[in-house]
Amino acid sequence: MKWQRSRGRAASARGPGAAAAVGAAVCVLAALTGQARADGEPSPYVFDPGAKRISGAATTSEAKQLDDGGTYRDSIEPGGTLVYRLNLDAETNAYVSAVAVPGPATTVAYGDKIKISLQNSQGSDCSSNDAQFGSASKFPQPLAAYAYRLIEKGAYSCQEAGPYYVVIERTGEDTSTPEPWGLEIRHVSEPKLTSPGPSGAPSGWPSASPEPAGGAPRARAGGTGFYDAAELGKGEWTAKIEPGASLFYRVPVDWGQQIFAAADLGSAAASGSGFVSGAFSMALYNPARGLVDTGNSLSYNGKQKTTALDPLPPVAYENRFGSRTGDKEMRFAGWYYLRVSLNPEVGEKFGAGPYGLTLRVDVTGDPKGAPAYAGPAGDFSVNPDDGRSATDDGKTGTAAADSGTMKVVAAAGIGVGTVLVLGLGVWTLLARRRAALGSG
Repeated sequence: MKWQRSRGRAASARGPGAAAAVGAAVCVLAALTGQARADGEPSPYVFDPGAKRISGAATTSEAKQLDDGGTYRDSIEPGGTLVYRLNLDAETNAYVSAVAVPGPATTVAYGDKIKISLQNSQGSDCSSNDAQFGSASKFPQPLAAYAYRLIEKGAYSCQEAGPYYVVIERTGEDTSTPEPWGLEIRHVSEPKLTSPGPSGAPSGWPSASPEPAGGAPRARAGGTGFYDAAELGKGEWTAKIEPGASLFYRVPVDWGQQIFAAADLGSAAASGSGFVSGAFSMALYNPARGLVDTGNSLSYNGKQKTTALDPLPPVAYENRFGSRTGDKEMRFAGWYYLRVSLNPEVGEKFGAGPYGLTLRVDVTGDPKGAPAYAGPAGDFSVNPDDGRSATDDGKTGTAAADSGTMKVVAAAGIGVGTVLVLGLGVWTLLARRRAALGSG
């Protein structure tokens, strides 16, 4: 805050100034206290702290703009529809993703889903995708889907420059908890090519899974969102997962490379009985947060179980022209995200846990040259250092971006005392200033 030079203003501000200083300390302390959780409770989804707050409109005429490279936060009610605006040129490909986050204690049903569409000014869909819980994963976990506008040779719609609209819809069943879901929305662009590129999908690719990576397993705790996803490289990785939790990891996959992933859920330590269907699931998302593939959702009876992704094609620009869902999502290089989720019912029947988790990850093939993009590829590229950091230090996405959630937590822990001291200091300075003004 700035000191006011007017004696009258200084005198009138002395009460509120002191109250604000102490109030700030109290608010920080209260916020940190609110972040605490009881032992055994899963950590909530971590939204990008740099995300801008936005309110989706009910109509296109009132829609607020999503900027290229921007991340946003909103929420959506049951049966709700939210509209946002994009201003696109006639050259770049645009992608918009939506991550829907139900509350951890809510009830979800088979038909609960989130749908995202990208529409032109004529109301036609450029593309649309949805994500839903389905019969095998009826417990609260993040759902992610994306929509896009591609500039394609021979296409007749969604090619012009001008306004476009992102439409996010939530549908569900009456048995679900009628609470809003948090939304994390991201808009990214892919540059055009400087010369005509491929126009057909690859005709064939290696589909045999590689031999398991050797070496001792290494511990790697997962993040709780796309923002703080922990980095993984080739190898076997271990972690602990709480019932009801979702853990996020990210793996660098360059042009021409293939990713293979499998996950093991360990046996229960406590004696228990019963059977949990849809107990454990794994999903893979591409750098634009589009769903690529899901492993078979596992049933659990207290004994160890394993699931794996089906073989996927090497990353190639031309994959986007394929017809098979999942394969065509392997369309660009960058960080690919793994999400693993454990049904809270496992804790009810076999003990609170945590449960042992093992991830086996392999990235095969030598990196190839990137397409002839007209500009920086941004999210759709791999830095040579990414592979080393993923294998060696395992920084989270947060750490790679801005030094990490743990730094924030540590700073906050120190900051509570600091804010209290500063608040008292400001209060003292205001008192001295009042005394000086009074004697003058």
